[in-house]
Amino acid sequence: MEPKDLFIDALGRIQQTLERVLDGLTMEQLLHRPTTESNSIAWLAWHMTRVQDHHISDLADRSQAWVDEGWHSKFNMPPDPLNTGTGHTPDQVAALRPPDRETLLDYHNAVFTRSKLYLETVTPGGLDVILNEPQYQPLPTVAVRLVSVVNDGGQHSGQAAYLKGVIQGKGWAPGRWDV
Repeated sequence: MEPKDLFIDALGRIQQTLERVLDGLTMEQLLHRPTTESNSIAWLAWHMTRVQDHHISDLADRSQAWVDEGWHSKFNMPPDPLNTGTGHTPDQVAALRPPDRETLLDYHNAVFTRSKLYLETVTPGGLDVILNEPQYQPLPTVAVRLVSVVNDGGQHSGQAAYLKGVIQGKGWAPGRWDV
């Protein structure tokens, strides 16, 4: 198996988790925040997709789907390619109100499709390319950035799955996954 196939598989698992999490949720459930300092499922899904769109578009040296494909307008947000949600205040988290769960999933699917197109071009040697990002020491490689995207998506999709269980009054027990 090629390393690119591992990344495609990992991102595909995140996409499948997001599909299961968003399935059947009402808008009220998507926007629910356990506390005013918490993130909603909608925000988590949007943020993990923005990070993937931002990071992989940067690696591919192309503009983001957020801007290119007009996803920002579907979320009623400005076309700011730097706004991935990192550092959002509680008020900014609360302000994110997608029109519906399908828009969240459609944006994620569009980004996943673009990510796969990029990953198909990545060679094993290309994973070792060092990125010119002096704010990080040691300097990251393409592989490090891709692992970061997978890690972010895995964590946030897991958080969304947990929050769905809390909202629906379900929980975890040995041998059971309630998402």
